[in-house]
Amino acid sequence: MVELQINTTQNVNINFVAASVGERILAYLIDLIIKLAYVVVTYQILFKAFEINEILVDMDMWSIIAIILTFYLPVIFYSLIFETFLDGQTIGKRIMKIKVVKIDGYQASIYDYLVRWFFRIIDLNLFGPIFGPVVALIAIVTNKKSQRLGDMTAGTSVITLKNNVNISHTILEELEDDYVPTYPNVIKLSDNDARIIKETYTRAKAARDYETLIKLRQKVIEVIELKEYNQNDMQFIDTILKDYNYYTQNM
Repeated sequence: MVELQINTTQNVNINFVAASVGERILAYLIDLIIKLAYVVVTYQILFKAFEINEILVDMDMWSIIAIILTFYLPVIFYSLIFETFLDGQTIGKRIMKIKVVKIDGYQASIYDYLVRWFFRIIDLNLFGPIFGPVVALIAIVTNKKSQRLGDMTAGTSVITLKNNVNISHTILEELEDDYVPTYPNVIKLSDNDARIIKETYTRAKAARDYETLIKLRQKVIEVIELKEYNQNDMQFIDTILKDYNYYTQNM
């Protein structure tokens, strides 16, 4: 078991457990089966049932390649599509309860998923779907953060979600029944952002570290793109956390 310590931009350390090699291999195999199933079904439906093969006979080579690639684009972009829309998970990763995260503590972006997808050519697909993962396996085993080449380049890692306390448990705030939110822009934050904000706020408040509170307030304002507020730093952060809980609990 590899413990992955993430030091956020607010100097807050968060400990995760990196996904094991076995979990990542099983997730890869599940995704591979899904992709192979798509290829078989697509071939049976489009190329046999609709007899597209007969149409391709009269076309030039580049047109044939273009048509075939169009049908199989979902396979080519499988990991990019699912990791983008499933919050760092493919179907295989979701089944295995593992996900992609940034090593700076923030949610990975579509750019990060794109970099990971691009480097699959080298560390997953270079030697084919069966022997291709050897490069990735070597990188994961030898890297202290269990990263393959795509992870190293994108600044990401794959963590396990098993046996972890739900992230929302660490960011709950007591709300009155008639609580009225102040900043609707807080919905731009993720659960991870809210947890980092709360941990940083709690530590800075206890230590009376007003400089950190000012920086934290400035960062929150930047992230949620807030133009106006009329509270001091502690009141502002406290309201942000309560508003976040209000909106996420009522979504």
